Amino acid sequence: MHNETITHILQGVREARDTLAAAHFPLETGGAGAARDLARKTVTQLDDYIIPKLSSLDAPLTVVVGGSTGAGKSTLVNTLIGEPVTRSGAIRPTTRQPVLLHRPEDAGAFTPERILPNLVRVPVEPGASLPGANPHNGQDELVMVPVPGLPAGVALVDAPDFDSVSDENRRLAKQLLAAADLWLFVTTANRYADAVPWEILREAAKRDITIAVVLNRVPEGSEDEIEADLTRMLAEAGITAALIMSVTEQDRDDQGLLPAVALTPLTFWLRSLGADADARSAIARRTLEGAVRGVAGQTRQLADAQREQEDAERALRQNLNDAYAHAFENVKESTKDGQMLRGEVLTRWQDFVGTGEFFRSVESTVGKIRDRISGFLRGTPPTKVVEVEQALEVGLHSVIMEEAAAAAETVQRRWLEDRAGRALLAGEDLGGQDKDFPEEIAESIRAWQQDVMDIISQEGADKRQKARFMSLGVNVTAVILMIAVFSMTGGLTGIEVGIAGGSGVVGQKLLEAIFGEDAVRRMANRARETLEARVKELLDRHAQRFEDRLNSLEMGPDHQALEDVAVTLTSAGETMMAGEQNQDG
Repeated sequence: MHNETITHILQGVREARDTLAAAHFPLETGGAGAARDLARKTVTQLDDYIIPKLSSLDAPLTVVVGGSTGAGKSTLVNTLIGEPVTRSGAIRPTTRQPVLLHRPEDAGAFTPERILPNLVRVPVEPGASLPGANPHNGQDELVMVPVPGLPAGVALVDAPDFDSVSDENRRLAKQLLAAADLWLFVTTANRYADAVPWEILREAAKRDITIAVVLNRVPEGSEDEIEADLTRMLAEAGITAALIMSVTEQDRDDQGLLPAVALTPLTFWLRSLGADADARSAIARRTLEGAVRGVAGQTRQLADAQREQEDAERALRQNLNDAYAHAFENVKESTKDGQMLRGEVLTRWQDFVGTGEFFRSVESTVGKIRDRISGFLRGTPPTKVVEVEQALEVGLHSVIMEEAAAAAETVQRRWLEDRAGRALLAGEDLGGQDKDFPEEIAESIRAWQQDVMDIISQEGADKRQKARFMSLGVNVTAVILMIAVFSMTGGLTGIEVGIAGGSGVVGQKLLEAIFGEDAVRRMANRARETLEARVKELLDRHAQRFEDRLNSLEMGPDHQALEDVAVTLTSAGETMMAGEQNQDG
């Protein structure tokens, strides 16, 4: 591949990495936990191997030596080097720190900027004892040992056991294997069919990583039989091993090393790789392309998980919106169907305007109604007006409180019935009222009553009209308009129609006499609109506790953004494959 092509691919992969790093999956959906783990694994793969390798395709081949507990990895590495440079022993887990062996001149190829950026480098001089594990602020370490005798272009990593009893060892082993150009799998005649290594072998096969296998501690004379069985199993898993070599049971020297001749095929193969830059490049490119392809597939899984997150968030938000929309409609209906003119409001209104005898005495002409009622109401004590206002406030306050409480209880119940909602609530009861809300309702109702007076003042700007309603007083006129708002579409029945409804009609007629029929309709509509706006504001404020929970979620990139990343990575892999095929051609 040309440098320009690699640069273009690298830019796209870096952008893809940033998008994937922003994926959080905060809601506890069925696939959230697995998605979080997969996202971490995917970003780590990009950071540890794919981006560094794209940045330096000519870097030495990283051969990670991995295998089961007690398989003899460290002994194998020490024998290849010809001296005990890595730790081995009878206590499990034996390899607690990964050790990277490299030629001295290749040290610059293994800095954190080039590979495995999250591992703290611990340099060790040749022949020095390895340090004990000493994590740096919880970060894993990578012991760096320069070894002049290594083949050119090759570095070895002695990894922890991937079936270790230590969770940290297992995690680190898998991380190192994901950063390998080539995997040297060490197992034994007794354990080569174990389930754990085969899970990792199958994953390696998906990446097209080159695999060499060393069968250790093979009984003399059983090499061919065991190698044939292992070859069959590898083929069934879709793996063609670059090398399969058996090491028979034999004694070690006083340094714990095997006879050098025991590893002759492996030593020769590694030195051949060191001498063949094209072969090393082919292995690195094939592994890199497989890794990019694997990350593209993982990103598609993440896009599906993100779609599940979006569906869950949308459902929770719909529960919230539906409950409070229902509450709002109920409050609106309560102010339209005559409920507000029952009970205490009805009693105080009667006290304010008088009994039915008064209304029977009102003449039919609008002018006379105005004069008779105006004259009558001018003598009404101010306390009567206040009592009607207070009764309206109490009735409206009660309706809003009840509907807000019902909405909150509904949302709380529905969220508790949902796995994601239950986790989002985190054991808190958001369905209860807060102590400030009742006063907020009272303030809002009083503000609406002022709105009504402002509407009257604005509508009655004409001097003649102003004189008429001022003769009653703004407060009296406002009370009459409020009653009109609640009775113009009244749904009262029986005697309530005759009393409350009749009272509202008389008030409406008086307002029409002062302002005109169209103006009264306009004023009533404006008064209702301002009331509904204030109720909506109150309910929105009440719903905010749930809204805040949803808004606090860091949803990250949406599923389409992740699907776009998968397309970018797939394209990068295809371009790399095409370039590799052209080189082979």
